[in-house]
Amino acid sequence: MGVYLVDVSAEGWFDEGEEGRAEIAAGLNTELVRRGLPRYDSVPAAADFVRGSGRSFEEKLVPPMNTFMALCEAHLSKAETEILLGWTVLVPVSLDEEIELPVESSYSDDTVIAGAPQILAIAEKLATAVALPPEVPEMCDNLDLTSWFMDGTAEKVSATAPGPWSEDLDASFYVALYLRAAQHSLRRRCPMVYC
Repeated sequence: MGVYLVDVSAEGWFDEGEEGRAEIAAGLNTELVRRGLPRYDSVPAAADFVRGSGRSFEEKLVPPMNTFMALCEAHLSKAETEILLGWTVLVPVSLDEEIELPVESSYSDDTVIAGAPQILAIAEKLATAVALPPEVPEMCDNLDLTSWFMDGTAEKVSATAPGPWSEDLDASFYVALYLRAAQHSLRRRCPMVYC
């Protein structure tokens, strides 16, 4: 068990069943239209995630977050930290401010939707602060990122490419997690959720 960050296909986004997020999708579109923005209807189908470079995203939030929180406090404003850590759904839409919906999500009574461009900008700030190395996996299918940090690979890379990132691997894991999640959402044009 545990908390995972995963992408959502069209089937999971628009489905009204138990695993579906149709109510969130409808609420998001209502709010986008109210703000004068285009609807978000072009979510890729599940089959598209397995073709070519269309890998899916699945990572597990394993390490404690306390040192990551300290990193955020040191390098981000309070508002940026709240945006980075406050969402329950990430969408590949630019949002000047988050959208709050009175719809239950996996770990909250409400749903807070953030824009991937805004999360990417904040995560890039942290990635620069810790000098995240290029060896960190870019594709995050089947716990690739989690395994890289937890199975000893990160420690081996830190021996040859040390830097601020290697001083606290738990914090760097979360920097990489948010960075790669935002990049994946924008690249694949898909939502991201915790489950």
